Amino acid sequence: MSSETSAAKTLDEVEKSSQLETYDEKLGLDTLDTSNGDAALQLVGARATAHFSEEYNRKLRRKLDLVIPTISAAVYFSQYLDKTSLNYASIMGLPIVGQNYNLVSMAFYLGYLFWEFPTVYISQKLRLAKYLGGNIVVWGIILMLHASTTNFGAFFALRFLLGMCESCVTPCLILIVSMFYKKDEQATRISWFYIMNGLTQVFGGFVAYGISFDNGKVLPPYKIIYILLGALAIVIGIVVLIWLPDSPVNASMLTKEERIAALERVRNDQGGTENKKFKKDQVIEALTDPRTWLVVLSTLLTSIPNGALSNFSNMIIKSFGYTSKQTLILSTPGGVIGSAMVIFCGWYSDKKGERMIPIVFALIPTIIGSAILIGLNGSANKGVLLFAVYIIGTFGSALSTIYAYNASNTSGHTKKVTINAMTMATFSIGNIIGTEIFQPKDAPAYIPGKTAIMVLLIVQLFVSFLLRWINVRLNRKRKAQLEEEKARRGWTDDDVQQERERHAFADLTDRQNIFFTYTC
Repeated sequence: MSSETSAAKTLDEVEKSSQLETYDEKLGLDTLDTSNGDAALQLVGARATAHFSEEYNRKLRRKLDLVIPTISAAVYFSQYLDKTSLNYASIMGLPIVGQNYNLVSMAFYLGYLFWEFPTVYISQKLRLAKYLGGNIVVWGIILMLHASTTNFGAFFALRFLLGMCESCVTPCLILIVSMFYKKDEQATRISWFYIMNGLTQVFGGFVAYGISFDNGKVLPPYKIIYILLGALAIVIGIVVLIWLPDSPVNASMLTKEERIAALERVRNDQGGTENKKFKKDQVIEALTDPRTWLVVLSTLLTSIPNGALSNFSNMIIKSFGYTSKQTLILSTPGGVIGSAMVIFCGWYSDKKGERMIPIVFALIPTIIGSAILIGLNGSANKGVLLFAVYIIGTFGSALSTIYAYNASNTSGHTKKVTINAMTMATFSIGNIIGTEIFQPKDAPAYIPGKTAIMVLLIVQLFVSFLLRWINVRLNRKRKAQLEEEKARRGWTDDDVQQERERHAFADLTDRQNIFFTYTC
């Protein structure tokens, strides 16, 4: 009888041990394998052995800020000018009009969508900044070639190729920011380059206004736009190739000590750095994570208005009774207001540790602006209509905050690039749809398109609150799991910190890493 009891007890212990091992594997504890970890392990190892003062880290961050956000802003400045060059050309003599104009607008995003997944996985294998710089130089050449044709087919093909080249920009920049900056610094740095979307609206409007006075004897004004913007892109591409760092591990702008400090600065965030190995299990996790699809939905809901307004906003202003030259100048204040919202949302997002609430702040003025444009359609009150157009652009901040959400809430390099690719592929799909919601038959009021924008962004409000609730819930569960592990293993706070350091650069996903905390 006692032998039977002993055997049963042994069986129970084996079963319990097996359950604990499975639990440990799920949490990435005892089974942690760093052999396939991040490149950072080659420089700093699995445990923090070097410690740096707050003052040293502040100086290092200032040094990074002088280079990374500055060059990223230049890239975004060029990209957004290039992307919206069609908007300026549309009122400067571009011979492609009507449905053909809609199709040419769409071509950019078709190319973007076609090449998004290949480009992010190619970038994972190569030097990130070098790959980005090469693409920028190529797209500058393609943009200049826009001035060589007035043929619809050729224009469509060039816009398609332009979209392919530009599809790597946002994923690459998000990855670089997530490698060099802590979670509570990322939204602000992303806002520093995303602000260019608004500022280029101001700059581009004034440049296009100046060029519009050209008599066109040598070149039509819209062709001058393409040549100038293409040349600017080539210069910025060369700057990226020379000076933008790929990762903290091989940043030539930093000394070896500074590279180590840069890695130790972000270790506790558990976000990891770069990893050249493609991991199928991380792709599967990205596809089965419900939050991924809510991010995709959020991106779609905000990208459809973006596709519409980035190509048709000047036409809306012109419909109020202004000339082409007046329209170019009157479009600029909207860029200032949009830029101010981007900076505010980035600051608030990092200051409060929030990602979804700033999105709500960004959406509400756009919803109000859309309602005004619909309600006062045909009104002679141009001032109110212009005010509505200006505040309608604040929704752009939602996209920059979604990018910050991805940077702060995803771990595992392959999972990161997968989610970034899905986000940007959806961005292109949304923009493709957006180019079609403003139909020529609805001109000049475009009431169905304005109504669609208002409805989509109201739905996005609810999606934002749902995503926030999920992250709050996940953090509570994660905290309870960690407390349970501390009690079961008899860990002290120092033990927990050592384990946290050991997990930081193991290329675990946010689901696999018990020490990962989500930003709501």
